[in-house]
Amino acid sequence: MSGGYGISEWPDIDALSRRFKALVSQPIRPLRPDGLAKVMSYFDQRCAGSKRLADEAKRFIPGGVQHNLAFNHPFPLAMARAEGADLTDVDGNRYIDFLQAGGPTLLGSNHPAVRAAVEKTLDESGPVTGLLHESELRLAELVNRFMPNIEMLRLLGSGTEAVMASVRLARAFTRKRWIIKVGGAYHGWSDQLVYGMRLPGTGRMEAVGIPRGSTAWTQEVNPDDLDALRGKLSRNRLTGGTAAVLVEPLGPESGTRPVRRDYNAQVRALCDEFGALLIFDEVVTGFRVGMGGAQGYLGVKPDLTVLGKCLAGGYPMAGAVGGRREIMALFAAGIGGSGKRAFVGGTLSANPLSCAAGCAALLEAERTDAAVKAGQAGDRLRKGLDEIIERRKLPYVAYNLGSIVHLQTSGVLLLDTSNLYKLFRAQKEAKTRKHMMEEMGAAYAAHGLITLAGSRLYTSLADTDAVIDDALNRFDDVFALV
Repeated sequence: MSGGYGISEWPDIDALSRRFKALVSQPIRPLRPDGLAKVMSYFDQRCAGSKRLADEAKRFIPGGVQHNLAFNHPFPLAMARAEGADLTDVDGNRYIDFLQAGGPTLLGSNHPAVRAAVEKTLDESGPVTGLLHESELRLAELVNRFMPNIEMLRLLGSGTEAVMASVRLARAFTRKRWIIKVGGAYHGWSDQLVYGMRLPGTGRMEAVGIPRGSTAWTQEVNPDDLDALRGKLSRNRLTGGTAAVLVEPLGPESGTRPVRRDYNAQVRALCDEFGALLIFDEVVTGFRVGMGGAQGYLGVKPDLTVLGKCLAGGYPMAGAVGGRREIMALFAAGIGGSGKRAFVGGTLSANPLSCAAGCAALLEAERTDAAVKAGQAGDRLRKGLDEIIERRKLPYVAYNLGSIVHLQTSGVLLLDTSNLYKLFRAQKEAKTRKHMMEEMGAAYAAHGLITLAGSRLYTSLADTDAVIDDALNRFDDVFALV
């Protein structure tokens, strides 16, 4: 690996596509009944404290969890401690942490350098003043140093807020209407982007409670389908024009459906041809792929970049939109004058605590070469998973893009939705395949492994060779139960 990036090689997309197709074209390979019974006995015998808290939580919290990441089959596990690569639950059970809070803790959980910066800020100013603080300037300067395409930065409260702001800004700058996203990608839960989520071609399937008008100017195209994108851009010129094309640069859902290496460059060229802005959603990839983000690794310049996750080192306020100066200036057009501006807000955005945490986290990631080392851990984990899968003659698929490791066992997010018949069939299959994925996630947890929904694993600076080798032995034990 060179240039400070954690992706050692781009996956062979054609080979992966063949393996994805083979996985979803055959019956699922779940845990055997005796294996599942063994897994469930772990939760019955070892997790009484988590079960009690989960049951109590259902009285006051919808579904018993505040975020989908916290759901674990058969019930959420309540954590008491987090440090480095380890989690410990309220019952004293230890886990290897491949969730890493959904990706933000590239340095590992509760890193001492970040914690020290937070403690210093709490002593000096407290968590928030509502006024200018030096740390927000220093964080914006750091982001610009690492990602020069981000000439100006607007800090917000979350990735969802940042995507909302980027779409509003694109429409204000271009005076055009349409937003095109890649089907299957997740860009937060705002009304206009709850569209074509998880599975391409599903449109408003998840848009419960969202008026049709909110998604009326949102479109989706299939991953890697440049002809479809050109077609929509061309047709949109007749009906209000395209304000922006919004992509996750590794592919939808952090590369769950990975795109070809040159895809983003070709999208850039199409945006230039049709006068649309290119927005990179780097909520996950920003700083995790490398200090320059996916855009630095790929050598593609977006007009706007959405950041989150690693931006605040695991602390709140992990959201921002940045980009070209003339576009970003629209956020400030009405300040101190009467010019029209793209309005955004957020009382707790850019609070001193989170900005200090972000500065410390980014500087420590730079000092330690965290993205590269986490990427090396991801390579080691993926190669080990490949060996186990092949040895046990399973149809599962493991691949990685640096420290973002995908482990597909049920294939629920890979189902073919390319036409109405296949979409209908996929919707029927999805429930069974999703439940299998949940059972696999439970099996991982019962063997001391915490993952994201049983299908994605984030490695970190804390994942030494010994940690990865320990984890691989545990995965082997799980796959023995299939």
